[in-house]
Amino acid sequence: MPVESLFPRLEPLLPRVQKPIQYVGGELNSQVKDWDDAEVRWALMYPDAYEVGLPNQGVQILYEILNERDGVLAERTYSVWPDMEAVMREHGIPQFTVDAHRPVAAFDVFGVSFSTELGYTNLLTALDLAGIPLTAADRTGDHPIVIAGGHAAFNPEPIADFVDAAVLGDGEEIALGITEVIREWKAEGGPGGRDEILLRLAATGGVYVPRFYDVTYLPDGRIQRVAPNRPGVPWRVDKHTVMDLDQWPYPKKPLVPLAETVHERFSVEIFRGCTRGCRFCQAGMITRPVRERSITTIGEMVDQGLKESGFQEVGLLSLSSADHSEIGDVAKGLADRYEGTNTSLSLPSTRVDAFNIELANEFSRGGRRSGLTFAPEGGSERLRKVINKMVTEDDLIRTVTTAYENGWRQVKLYFMCGLPTEEDEDVLAIAGMAKRVIQAGREATGRKDIRCTVSIGGFVPKPHTPFQWAAQCDHEIVDRRLQALKEALRGDKEYGRAIGLRYHDGQPSIIEGLLSRGDRRVGEIIRAVWEDGGRFDGWSEHFSYDRWSAAADKALAAEPVDLAWYTVRERDEVEVLPWDHLDAGLDREWLWQDWQDAVDETEVEDCRWTPCYDCGVCPTMGTEIQTGPTGKKLLPLSVV
Repeated sequence: MPVESLFPRLEPLLPRVQKPIQYVGGELNSQVKDWDDAEVRWALMYPDAYEVGLPNQGVQILYEILNERDGVLAERTYSVWPDMEAVMREHGIPQFTVDAHRPVAAFDVFGVSFSTELGYTNLLTALDLAGIPLTAADRTGDHPIVIAGGHAAFNPEPIADFVDAAVLGDGEEIALGITEVIREWKAEGGPGGRDEILLRLAATGGVYVPRFYDVTYLPDGRIQRVAPNRPGVPWRVDKHTVMDLDQWPYPKKPLVPLAETVHERFSVEIFRGCTRGCRFCQAGMITRPVRERSITTIGEMVDQGLKESGFQEVGLLSLSSADHSEIGDVAKGLADRYEGTNTSLSLPSTRVDAFNIELANEFSRGGRRSGLTFAPEGGSERLRKVINKMVTEDDLIRTVTTAYENGWRQVKLYFMCGLPTEEDEDVLAIAGMAKRVIQAGREATGRKDIRCTVSIGGFVPKPHTPFQWAAQCDHEIVDRRLQALKEALRGDKEYGRAIGLRYHDGQPSIIEGLLSRGDRRVGEIIRAVWEDGGRFDGWSEHFSYDRWSAAADKALAAEPVDLAWYTVRERDEVEVLPWDHLDAGLDREWLWQDWQDAVDETEVEDCRWTPCYDCGVCPTMGTEIQTGPTGKKLLPLSVV
């Protein structure tokens, strides 16, 4: 039976909410497939507002890959703002997709991509609005299978009660694999119900089903062990790694938003993974090894994406885009190809030691020279050794001087506060660095209109990194250090006005720390926060530290642990971590040794250009580093 669209009921209510355009769908390249022709149906969610969720690459790629398959249907849904939530509850309208406005509860799979843990309360809102029981144990065969993915899924334990399954790593192949398992099970008439389909998924070794694992605790609150509770379920669940990205040139037809979004450009991922070894960076650790797209595939993707979307900007994305082995040829080839058109090229934050002026000139050839962004991350050279960010202050000054000499006027510097071993003087060193940047710019140009913006985020220790054992810095210390830095910058009459300062206070980082390194006991906190009205916790205007703190106190009252235990406590080597049974490929002993190297301020090279240093990923996962150069060039298009 076809599932009816909710739009006739929804449309008359849209004038009552802000930005109604975000709920209507119909974007260029969106797809609506026939319900009855599909054997397996996916509802894909990015648990944030439309303006943040629509540009998300992961959701767009899965949406396209699934819809390309015969007998498979995928639609999208996003978090609704509180005003829309109130209207939906008042009129009994369930969580809906934006493509055909079908109720999410009618789909076979509800896949949620978490790039940040602060979206967990939004998951509960969507489940509740959809009419899907919040707790996985309460669901029946009539409810969708709720699957978590994205970077935060590398420790899904805090939401283990709310999801049926989690997938680690790249989604392209495993999404199709899950689809085939479900298709086969449905074709057999759904034997064994919900339990059977989850058991089949778990038995593949690539899908983590929390209900099939029991967690036991020691009297002091630490985990004793995590063990499968039925036969056929693996002790460890592996991440998925897509090799040969040239075989997966998605998105081919990017979605073009109807409403304003945070990124309005066509983005091409030029490589996946990073081996720079920054110890704070979860993304770099969990996406290893490096796999480059070839220069010719990049060119074809840019050409097709622009034709299919009409975007005027192309972003070349990766964790460190200037590290692509052929980035110079990529930049020149694309700049030559689109010179004289309205197409501009952009490169995200660039490593100081990977930046060169020829590259920057190619990217700015077709447009204006706006700002350049660099990420030293740590204010002092000592701290940069701790985090393995091998950049000296002199390197930075040389780089920005060259940029100022070549016509740039603004530089943005990104740092973190609260890093392991950090002292007050490490943070105050940021002020000295910013002043040297302004001074260098003035000397290089003879001008006074030089600007530098300092942007600071709070450090959060993440699973599967060398800092997973580290104590998180207390939010009061972070705020005190940031206040001292602010005073140091504002009090400087010569340079203060030329330096902008943007920072986040320390409290949201503590809650992100709770959620990123939490175990299953944290689920009760998440539910209590949501029941108390917690929504959109990643947005400063909606976040409430007091709400989270009070919920933690109440939920953990009978436990030997508290909020501080999860955050500002250092772990020892033998402690069982909540995610130890989830395998990102990284050898635990290697991670521990890298943590010891951090404390000793010892740097580690990038294995792309040095011998392997045994992080474990390639042999464990059966993968290898895939880099160029290919020796090929981008040919001009016959018709531009």
